[in-house]
Amino acid sequence: MTDQPFELPDFYLPYPARLNPHVEEARRHSRQWARTMGMLEGSGIWDEHDLDSHDYALLCAYTHPDCDGPGLSLITDWYVWVFFFDDHFLELFKRTGDREGGRDHLERLAAFMPMDLSEGFPEPANPVEAGLADLWARTVPSRSPQWRERFAETTRNLLNESLWELSNINAHRVPNPVEYIEMRRKVGGAPWSAALVEHAVGAEVPERVAASRPMRVLRDTFSDGVHLRNDLFSYQREVEDEGELSNGVLVLETFLGCTTQEAADSVNDLLTSRLQQFEHTVATELGPLFVEHALDPLSCAGVLAYVKGLQDWQSGGHEWHMRSSRYMNERAAKGRGLGPTSLAGLLGARRIRSFSHVPHQCVGPSLIPDLYMPFAPKLSPHLDAARAHLVVWCHGMGILEAQPGVTGSAVWDEEKLIDYDFPLCAAGIHPDASPEQLDLSSAWLAWGTYGDDYFPVVFGRTRNLPAAKVAVDRLPAFMPIDGHILATPVNALERGLADLWTRTAGPMAPGARRAFRKTIEDMIGSWLWELANQAANHIPDPVDYIEMRRMTFGAELTMSLCRLGHGNVVPQHIYDSGPMRSLENSAMDYAALLNDVFSYQKEIEFEGEVHNVVLVVQSFFDCDYPAALAIVNDLLTSRMRQFQHVAEHELPALYDDAGLDEETRRVLRGYVEELENWVSGILVWHRECRRYDEASLRRHHRPPLPRLGGPTGLGTSAAMITRPGPARSTSPAVPAVSAGTA
Repeated sequence: MTDQPFELPDFYLPYPARLNPHVEEARRHSRQWARTMGMLEGSGIWDEHDLDSHDYALLCAYTHPDCDGPGLSLITDWYVWVFFFDDHFLELFKRTGDREGGRDHLERLAAFMPMDLSEGFPEPANPVEAGLADLWARTVPSRSPQWRERFAETTRNLLNESLWELSNINAHRVPNPVEYIEMRRKVGGAPWSAALVEHAVGAEVPERVAASRPMRVLRDTFSDGVHLRNDLFSYQREVEDEGELSNGVLVLETFLGCTTQEAADSVNDLLTSRLQQFEHTVATELGPLFVEHALDPLSCAGVLAYVKGLQDWQSGGHEWHMRSSRYMNERAAKGRGLGPTSLAGLLGARRIRSFSHVPHQCVGPSLIPDLYMPFAPKLSPHLDAARAHLVVWCHGMGILEAQPGVTGSAVWDEEKLIDYDFPLCAAGIHPDASPEQLDLSSAWLAWGTYGDDYFPVVFGRTRNLPAAKVAVDRLPAFMPIDGHILATPVNALERGLADLWTRTAGPMAPGARRAFRKTIEDMIGSWLWELANQAANHIPDPVDYIEMRRMTFGAELTMSLCRLGHGNVVPQHIYDSGPMRSLENSAMDYAALLNDVFSYQKEIEFEGEVHNVVLVVQSFFDCDYPAALAIVNDLLTSRMRQFQHVAEHELPALYDDAGLDEETRRVLRGYVEELENWVSGILVWHRECRRYDEASLRRHHRPPLPRLGGPTGLGTSAAMITRPGPARSTSPAVPAVSAGTA
């Protein structure tokens, strides 16, 4: 390959690559193994020259430098298998557009990964099945049941999401950047590689921390680093030869409307950002994680060995890409010359910029572009009554007054509550609600937004993260899975949650109650993530920000409430499917990012925040506010168009593949309409409430007037005399409803 579409950029390579001394042993073994499995001559996919030129043994020797000989041979066989699967699927199903045949092929593979080997395997019908059966039997006996489940899941994701790539090729559709990052983790297989790292280093991640945010971020940043690097090297083969549409360079080239070289440079910038997010997580989040979960020294050492294994994979994977005939690397040495721009990047200019934001800059009124909204909004007829009832409820919970003994905790008053107009949002997202349901929706919105406002003021300004952690750790006590609430609320946040939990979760089955509680725990946990970034003055990495924004926005909480009326009609695996998650994530991102567009002045100028997507884009691309806003608006539009694409094309295919009956399809079509109301109602609320316009911001942030009969001055806000509200009481139980927070 000499006519390259772009020059390879200068890569951020913080760790040196090392070569396993058993590489020749692995080469010999994998060649014989592939022939035994039927992957070479006669397969129609590879011959021996193909396998030798790809040199997967070299890949594994670089990415797993410390394995012994048999261990390296086993790991190499896994990679031979996964690359053969990819090329086999390309020839048989992608090139022919045979989606049905591809689905049948993938469904059979799950049977070759039994949790208990005594169950045996079906008779293999092709080299992919034969290879998987052999590898599974050789690998899992030394691994725990938990690891087997995790590895099987990542393998299924790797295999099954190939249908997504096939669907996009058939539709001639280039995904948007957020969709691409999410799906590439599954299709690209790096989470699968991360699980094999555990096997290679002989140290499993303890089950009690495997699902934690730090471990998830390490897996995700590792995955994104592997995939984005591969996209740069494989662009010519995938896009120009295979007609592939799932390549990060092509995705940014299409989304940004830029040249291929500019897109490649932007992909490399994102790759660098993800690797630095990996380092940031290791340095700042692993230690607290070990302490919180009381990991013993051996378990801590195992996690650190896993982290080192992921680092080895990044550096070794790059070295292999530089050498393998599978990729565009002929002028790689030239591409690594240090120009002024690349030198600044390698020295960490972007990393420094992410920590050097000057807070409270005067940015002027938020600019609101023409936002794409294809759905006509609706409004509940019970809006006025809900407005009056919410004021009474907030007084009763103590939300509109200072909290006893907490300086600066009078974050809301009745004027702000009326201006914020949460019932308007509830009336739009749930237009068919009964009066009682609308009251409950409004209260959830108010409670979540109150907490989101309370934490930065009370804990953020003082950098008192330990106190914030204590506050968050207390809240689950007011969400019992079984039985009654035993803890006694001591402030408005706890009092409000106890009331809302009783009214909402009471009618739920235990499983649904547990899932609902997790959405709330994710949201309140994300407040701690925001406080940590605020204390470090750290503008988040773009991918980390968008994914955490779904939690800080409370989107999972409100969408789970939308499902309550579905009963047990829809199987859980349908909600967990790729198309359904894609539908929900695109709606969540649209709503959360439009909030950032409206709240830019509020957060940047008045609150000194670093958590706003416009600021994140400004920092990442080093551009001004209008340019960043245009990029964000394009992303909003693409996420909404993705929502429409999934609803119109991917969900019907999912229903057919799963053989759903008409009643289940009717419920799911209704769910899509509920999400349409959700996003359109949230947009109406942002346009009409008095929370984000400059006049309201100046009114809400004016210094408090002196109060007669009490002290004034710095540090005395908690002692201010406030107007007493109605006596606090628990509202009567009402049915659970859909709600949203913004």
